[in-house]
Amino acid sequence: MAALRTPGSGCPWDLQQTFETIAPYTIEEAYEVADAVLRGDRDDLREELGDLLLQVVFHARMAQEQDAFDFGDVVQAITEKLIRRHLHIFGDTRDLSPDEVKGLWGRIKAQEKAERAVRKGLPASAAAPHLASVPAGLPPLMRALKLQARAGEVGFDWNDPMAVLAKIREEADEMADAIARQSRAEAEDEIGDLLFAVVNLARHLAVDPDAALRRTNAKFEQRFRHIERALAVRGRTLDQASLDEMEALWVEAKHAERAGGSSAGDA
Repeated sequence: MAALRTPGSGCPWDLQQTFETIAPYTIEEAYEVADAVLRGDRDDLREELGDLLLQVVFHARMAQEQDAFDFGDVVQAITEKLIRRHLHIFGDTRDLSPDEVKGLWGRIKAQEKAERAVRKGLPASAAAPHLASVPAGLPPLMRALKLQARAGEVGFDWNDPMAVLAKIREEADEMADAIARQSRAEAEDEIGDLLFAVVNLARHLAVDPDAALRRTNAKFEQRFRHIERALAVRGRTLDQASLDEMEALWVEAKHAERAGGSSAGDA
């Protein structure tokens, strides 16, 4: 990376990049790691982890060029954080339950925030907005989950998943009203509210909404591929098929999935 970023002899594209231009690639590579995990492809996982590591190296190199920090500082910082937040492993605290570990982690994070405030010349008690710790750059689905969890820490939360489900129904009714009024602006707001409520239900059921949606995307792709293949066997294309015909093949793919665990593509 040092060679790629060397003016005059380095790569013209790499030399043009900044933290801002590289950040989207960093997010993309993290998702490709998650995709390899979801598919259970260890060869791809090895490769994607390398691509993600490259992103870390890229950011660290640009910071080094600005005399801010280097890759070694990044490794040192996470090493110190892991030791600091695992007193039950590296310190004198022992035999903690998972809930006690979580509580200890939270207290240590709060102490770290107070120390950062002091380093910035603020009082240790200076309180940032409660939701400020949720990064604005997170993917929206993930950020919704973290915002809800953070609000829940102070009791601003539903007590029952069924109450959240009732909220989803309420949002769906409001969505229907927006559609009836043919208001695109209202529809956009209501879709956001509906998505937010669904994420909240996933949180209450201890389901990762991002992982759940990835699995559904993969399932949709697999079933749609079955439609294409089945039509090809009949000498037809998607453009030549009716909606009813494609729907029948979709149902066929679902039945194939449920019968002995066979994939839709093999049906």
